[in-house]
Amino acid sequence: MSRRSGILEFAVLGLLRESPMHGYELRKRLNTSLGVFRAFSYGTLYPCLKTLVANGWLIEEPGNTPEDALAAPLAGRRAKIVYRLTAEGKEHFEDLLSQTGPDAYEDEHFAARFAFFGQTSRDVRMRVLEGRRSRLEERLEKMRASLARTRERLDDYTLELQRHGMESVEREVRWLNELIESERAGRDLKGSASGGSAQQNTSGASGVLPRPGDTPGTDTPDDTTT
Repeated sequence: MSRRSGILEFAVLGLLRESPMHGYELRKRLNTSLGVFRAFSYGTLYPCLKTLVANGWLIEEPGNTPEDALAAPLAGRRAKIVYRLTAEGKEHFEDLLSQTGPDAYEDEHFAARFAFFGQTSRDVRMRVLEGRRSRLEERLEKMRASLARTRERLDDYTLELQRHGMESVEREVRWLNELIESERAGRDLKGSASGGSAQQNTSGASGVLPRPGDTPGTDTPDDTTT
């Protein structure tokens, strides 16, 4: 399983832990609430769902809303499928939440992990935040060293771009310092439910937020069956 598909599976399980959804609802939540997935092709979601069902972590159920009930007789098509997290799926997601390895500090994975911090224990949150800060401090040191070596060979615009990148990483390090201080003081962030805080606080330059111009893929399956 690739790193990107692993992030998607993690996010899908986390969203379905909140409530069952059909495919269109999941796509919408991934796109609007978890902005990091705006660059994902929608065509990757449905194979992901099928894999999770095959693993026993999700089950498929017929939609039970009035709109779903009318879908088949009115349009001659099947009602939308609702995906529900199984007990095994919940256990698997909780295991993923407890992991604090290097992948948790990487740009896209960190954004997804942070989006579900409201469901994560404080000690795990601390390890992920401290790991992310350490990773960015290493990145910042390399950027400074590179700039010092190449400063004289860069034109003004390239130099300004590099400075902008450094400032963005520095801002995220300051933000992480504030979060870590709050965690150590035992304070919880208000509004830290999945999606909201990650989009508001993480730094776009370090790859956590979606990049300007990112658009969803066009290979969208027929929504009527999911």
